[in-house]
Amino acid sequence: MYYRQLGNIPHKRHTMFRKSGGSLFREQVMGTKGFSGTQSILYHHYMPTEVSRTELIGKYTPEYEDQDSLKHRHLLTDQIVKNGDALAAREYLLGNDDLLIGTANITDPMKSFYRNGDGDEMLYIHYGTGKIETMFGTLTYRPGDYVIIPIGTIYRVIPKDNEITKVLLVESFSQITTPRRYRNEYGQLLEHSPFCERDIRGPEKLETYDQKGEYEVITKTRGYLHSHILNHHPLDVEGWDGYLYPWVFNIEDFEPITGRVHQPPPVHQTFEGHNFVVCTFVPRLYDYHPEAIPAPYYHSNVNSDELLYYAKGNFMSRKGVREGSITLHPSGIPHGPHPGKTEASIGKKETLELAVMIDTFRPLKVVKQAKLIEDDKYMYTWAE
Repeated sequence: MYYRQLGNIPHKRHTMFRKSGGSLFREQVMGTKGFSGTQSILYHHYMPTEVSRTELIGKYTPEYEDQDSLKHRHLLTDQIVKNGDALAAREYLLGNDDLLIGTANITDPMKSFYRNGDGDEMLYIHYGTGKIETMFGTLTYRPGDYVIIPIGTIYRVIPKDNEITKVLLVESFSQITTPRRYRNEYGQLLEHSPFCERDIRGPEKLETYDQKGEYEVITKTRGYLHSHILNHHPLDVEGWDGYLYPWVFNIEDFEPITGRVHQPPPVHQTFEGHNFVVCTFVPRLYDYHPEAIPAPYYHSNVNSDELLYYAKGNFMSRKGVREGSITLHPSGIPHGPHPGKTEASIGKKETLELAVMIDTFRPLKVVKQAKLIEDDKYMYTWAE
């Protein structure tokens, strides 16, 4: 990420920064990897450590199914009826020791605030509009936005009145970044990257609340949810600067890499974390070799599981999937186009699909509840 500043800050870090009445703002250094990763410095009206009481809410980690036969899976997330605010509506579907993946039908604004103390979060906005209030400032969101929220960020999601926001959710136990191969030694995105810093939106405005009262911050860490009651508003930041902050990238700004023959999945990579990558499939021209086959070749995932979330359009290599479908193609067995899809792709000039792919380099486990929305026949849909 690149340097950004919002609000009022002193000329030098770690020096006195006084309010109009003479008292000090409280400086907070917020960073990753023990002061050697990305960081920002925030200036609070009140001490960020000031808590009046705490309470254990309970465990949040999902229960995974017992070992099942190795097979391709198809989950129909449009059948999930669970809803609520951005925390209560979360329905975990898959995960491992590196990340959790799920969806959320957000119908209500969050009354309490929330922070993930275990890792970064990625919210892909399938549909819906609204805003996310954070300690770094306010972000607005719209369909197609990837919202990246760093570890430890206090925030709450407020959907637009009378609108449902459907989200594909990744909770990562590591930092989510842009692909290393697209950055130079200084961290700047290179010319051959499918997007650049100009496409990335940070917080749009800093709203500072100098207010006393009881405010709940729900903190997720170590497998549990905890309630912290502050006696001041948690969004009390007067100003901040640095490289660590929430940011947004819209799927429409991803510029696809194409070629004369079919390109491998890594050309669609958008983000990466520890032991996983996120890829973006957008409308694009097909391969232009005169004998090209635009449909992907059959392939075995070598040391990776492949998950696809279908957002919009007609995914050209699949039959039977629909908006909100999730397919999981695990390592160990091959997968590829459904019968007839290879032949049907020949001569086509473009595809109009929108999809998010998550490849994990350790096997994904399926949450027990996911069985309720599974298409059990999916494994056998390649039989001609």
